[in-house]
Amino acid sequence: MTENAQQQPPAPSTDLPTQYAPADVEGPLYERWVERGYFEADAKSDKPPYTIVIPPPNVTGSLHLGHAFEHTLIDALTRRKRMQGYETLWQPGMDHAGIATQNVVERELAKEGKSRHDLGRETFVERVWQWKGESGGQISGQMRRLGDGVAWSRERFTMDEGLSQAVQTIFKRLYDDELIYRAERIINWCPRCLTAISDIEVEYQDDDGELVSMKYGDGDDTIVVATTRAETMLGDTAVAVHPGDERYKHLIGKLVKLPLTDRSIPVVADEHVDPEFGTGAVKVTPAHDPNDFEIGQRHDLPALTIMDEHAIITAHGPFQGLDRLEARSAIVAALRAEGRIVAEKRPYVHSVGHCSRCKTTIEPRLSMQWWVKVGPLAKAAGDAVRDGKVKIHPQEMEKRYFDWVDNLHDWCISRQLWWGHRIPVWYGPNGEVVCVGPDEEAPGTEADGWRQDTDVLDTWFSSGLWPFSTLGWPEQTESLAKFYPNSVLVTGYDILFFWVARMMMFGLYAMDGTPPFHTIALHGMVRDQFGKKMSKSFGNAVNPLDWMDKYGSDALRFTLARGANPGVDVPIGEDWVQGSRNFANKIWNATRFAMMNGATIEGPLPDASKMSATDRWILSRLNSVVAEVDAFYEDYQFAKLSDALFHFAWDEVFDWYVELSKTTFQAGGEAAEVSKRVLGEVLDVTLKLLHPVVPFVTETLWTTLTGGESVVIADWPKDSGFRDADAEREIESLQSVITEVRRFRADQGLQPGQRVPARLTLDGTRFAPHEAAIRQLLRLQPEGDAFTATATLPVAGAEVALDLSGTIDVAAERKRLAKDLAAAEKEKSQANGKLGNEAFLAKAPDHVVDKIRTRLAKAEEDIARIQAQLERLPQG
Repeated sequence: MTENAQQQPPAPSTDLPTQYAPADVEGPLYERWVERGYFEADAKSDKPPYTIVIPPPNVTGSLHLGHAFEHTLIDALTRRKRMQGYETLWQPGMDHAGIATQNVVERELAKEGKSRHDLGRETFVERVWQWKGESGGQISGQMRRLGDGVAWSRERFTMDEGLSQAVQTIFKRLYDDELIYRAERIINWCPRCLTAISDIEVEYQDDDGELVSMKYGDGDDTIVVATTRAETMLGDTAVAVHPGDERYKHLIGKLVKLPLTDRSIPVVADEHVDPEFGTGAVKVTPAHDPNDFEIGQRHDLPALTIMDEHAIITAHGPFQGLDRLEARSAIVAALRAEGRIVAEKRPYVHSVGHCSRCKTTIEPRLSMQWWVKVGPLAKAAGDAVRDGKVKIHPQEMEKRYFDWVDNLHDWCISRQLWWGHRIPVWYGPNGEVVCVGPDEEAPGTEADGWRQDTDVLDTWFSSGLWPFSTLGWPEQTESLAKFYPNSVLVTGYDILFFWVARMMMFGLYAMDGTPPFHTIALHGMVRDQFGKKMSKSFGNAVNPLDWMDKYGSDALRFTLARGANPGVDVPIGEDWVQGSRNFANKIWNATRFAMMNGATIEGPLPDASKMSATDRWILSRLNSVVAEVDAFYEDYQFAKLSDALFHFAWDEVFDWYVELSKTTFQAGGEAAEVSKRVLGEVLDVTLKLLHPVVPFVTETLWTTLTGGESVVIADWPKDSGFRDADAEREIESLQSVITEVRRFRADQGLQPGQRVPARLTLDGTRFAPHEAAIRQLLRLQPEGDAFTATATLPVAGAEVALDLSGTIDVAAERKRLAKDLAAAEKEKSQANGKLGNEAFLAKAPDHVVDKIRTRLAKAEEDIARIQAQLERLPQG
């Protein structure tokens, strides 16, 4: 089962501290791994490749629980594959995070009383690079704290020279293929950041607003519309109604007076309008609403921009120069004065988009921008999943993926920033437009009347190239040939549409139809222990570094992995991290005890014929767990594999095998030597199985146990096929005996260490060899001459007779149990009374009835248990 036994490693040391101190171990261990190059990837290797990219964190970011969660899962996968003999590449790097980074540097400039315009574009960009060098990338150090096994020598940044060349190359190709174009469309505009932003950078929240209903037109031509953004009426160019709405058929095609202006606007019929919503008539502002823009396109309506980039009203009239919110109040007041207000509802709670960076309310705005024509790219991305080239895990997430890629709108890729990849398009003095490739010269100079487009590309454009740009594309490098496509992408379902879909589109386009990864493994979001989203504003946000400082990185990692069911959100609380710390301590203490008692991996495993049933049982269980863990890894079932390892290590190895073997160790002889070798084998394999999730404690224990160089590069365990169903049944029966007697002792109020005289009548073929272990684990001393059986327990074919005389106050115990029995019977009676009341059942909600049924079942269980305890008490 293990190579170490055959390789005869150096004699292990048993010099382990009495307590595990993560803070003393983790940092030095990680640096040793990095120095020895364990995490590096060799493109020349003949090992099969296994590649995962890190979802690149923002250069402005720091480690949060979401990062820690995702990184733990990726690290576990790559550590296991490395141990299985793969050439593993976990590709690290960071995203330049256009808006976020520019905002950080602009805030620093503001402290100096300056703006980016005071510096000019070139000097400002130099200042951002300076900030990046001094303060950016804080998260890299924090990743080391967590134990991320990434190939640091390959670290990339989306603004690196190589990645910038990749961006320019694919822009040029898409432009030449007429898949990139420039057009005036509605975009999300942030009046604070002064740029278009992507859909993912818009956060929606319920805000208190107002819904105002107002009259357009006069007399028979009056029509009522409602809006939460009254200021946009200055840009209305139509009123739309449903073509089948009988109420407005007489108005379709007519002009109605637009209040507060000198304009009249047409009433148009459009299928988009819902006649059942509100008045069934909607105002149409093509330059300030995406749906209105579409209506405007269908009906050839003019689009009037009535605000500037700061959301200041520019429309000529009394409201010119007002902020949009000031204008809203002023316009409503003016309409009210004219008797145009039909109804006002305040507060009117509705969903409003805000900039995720600065929290400013987003303004839909008509703007000239650069776009990607996504139709053919999105079709290819959908077909790759439909054809089975790429698998989405869990499979039920496929529907969400298809809903997105099958309905994609063209993608706005330009941003009005200075920090980012500048759009490689030049405009000439005579209207020329030239897209410049990475190896091409600019067509002219400013002196000749040429100028480069001032916009930069959306950050998602460059991060969409991540799986191949980080490997050297467009150059055909050894790394690209070896490590593309990626084996799996591990990421949150929240960016399935924004990042994953873009990588799929670009990967298939740039790499001749080869998708960027074989599998997309989606996980959920980390939430607090009550299932609530973590947020500073909620007061429940947690800095994972605090928990790592307090409990160790292994404890945090194990907690996160144990909650990771595919595609499902992960609740986490500090109590759970503390419990995982206790597990790490249990591994430490039990392994230390085993080594002090001679556990060894030296020499081959003894033949099964020389092993006890306990030895054969634990090896049989060990192989089953190896197979089980492998199956869970292949299915990305991190919670299940972690739970399986937890219960096997704690319950079966440490609480049962070690305890059952103590009498064997004490007795000495050949049986003890066999069990010491078996225990060494079990620890060796168990520590390897645990290593990908809890790397630090397992590294320390495994190298001490085996004398090996590092568990990071040890061979992953294999299922040898050894199974012993008879031994498993025998030990399960033995466990039943011990568990039942322990429960009886606890019920009788006996202290755990209190010794009791007992007579054991054991099945000669099954339990007789275990009598010493049974007596030791149950604190049962020999019966002696004065033994009197006051309680007898028949369990699993064995009989345990106990002499409890003098160990408990029988009268007091009967009195206590009688009181408990009366309370349980009263609870049963009350529950039966309610469940037998037809009137109550007819009115009570289902959850109330279910609760009472649960109470009844609990009461009946308590009655049976207490009655059994009373029967077992000594008579008299």
